[in-house]
Amino acid sequence: MAALASSSSSSSLLFTSPPSKLSSPSLYPLPRLSFPITSFLSSPLSISPSSLPYPTTSTRYSPFTVRAAAADKKTVLILNTNSGGHAVIGFYFAKQLLGSGHEVTVMTVGDEGSDKMKKPPFNRFSEITSAGGKTVWGDPADVGNVVAGAPFDVVLDNNGKDLDTVRPVVDWAKSSGVKQFLFISSAGIYKPTDEPPHVEGDIVKADAGHVGVEKYIAEVFSSWSIFRPQYMIGSGNNKDCEEWFFDRIVRNRPVPIPGSGMQLTNIAHVRDLSSMLTLAVEKPEAAASNIFNCVSDRAVTLDGMARLCAEAAGLPVEIVHYDPKAAGIDARKAFPFRNMHFYAEPRAAKDILGWEGTTNLPEDLKERFEEYVKVGRDKKPMKFEIDDKILDALKVPVAV
Repeated sequence: MAALASSSSSSSLLFTSPPSKLSSPSLYPLPRLSFPITSFLSSPLSISPSSLPYPTTSTRYSPFTVRAAAADKKTVLILNTNSGGHAVIGFYFAKQLLGSGHEVTVMTVGDEGSDKMKKPPFNRFSEITSAGGKTVWGDPADVGNVVAGAPFDVVLDNNGKDLDTVRPVVDWAKSSGVKQFLFISSAGIYKPTDEPPHVEGDIVKADAGHVGVEKYIAEVFSSWSIFRPQYMIGSGNNKDCEEWFFDRIVRNRPVPIPGSGMQLTNIAHVRDLSSMLTLAVEKPEAAASNIFNCVSDRAVTLDGMARLCAEAAGLPVEIVHYDPKAAGIDARKAFPFRNMHFYAEPRAAKDILGWEGTTNLPEDLKERFEEYVKVGRDKKPMKFEIDDKILDALKVPVAV
């Protein structure tokens, strides 16, 4: 039977999250939803795409936005990473803020002329400037000079993973009169639990770099909010998620999934992350001193993700399961998700900000597959060396 959580343990001390100011005593610690291990993994009523069907119609993010009144208009600086999957968060956030009438500057780490800027979402920054936003590039440690002393009401750090990187930004923001500081952390800092899902207030890993950043921000700012995302999909993302499955499905290759395939995870459309951040900007008093799991409100199994991707592509899928240790494989390099139950719930955002998710994987994945084909990735030559090693160990034939 698959373990409910990772069997690895840490010798470090257990730390809890920075204190979160919640409107009701019942929210912190937030109530947990626990399941008996045996029924949770084996019952046909387990949480999965088949037992909890998605809506039959897609809830789309509306292009209509309510523009901020002049008195409520904010000037926002988004310090955006130049790599990894989080860059697309800043891109969507900037566009939504601009659509709502706020002023936005996106500062991307590095140089505008670098090769990284030729990839999504950076090669789509014209969508930001054409909407009235500004884009600049530079070193976070020199943020004040990069933005030429411009004043801001709100700063979002969507870049740093450790205190050495984020401290200069926090210190500059405080000394410059910034009123609200937002930080993109990670749900990966939660300690594995026998009682999924992860909720705000759960114990976090003491040695995670994001933890030190979260604590420092809470010490310096009175109006701060922390956002902990998981996996995400959306146009402009430059880190494989659904593409990993599409790559194999369109080439009629088996999809190797570690473990039982019943591991639960959380995959959100980036528009939901953006809408949550925007609510924090527009409801600063409510958002202040709170931690938000920046995730979808639905879980999906790893096998379920493979099947949903196949349905989106209109193709069959062959799923094979393997034991990474027996196959001599590092699952972290072979598979895009964690080989364990790993999902969080956005309870604080719903209760405090009135946030509502719109992620609908069956429909969103259809849109993602259309773009996958449009850019020609389905025809791109690819090697699957790690897959082949896994399949060879399992004696699974591969179509040529």
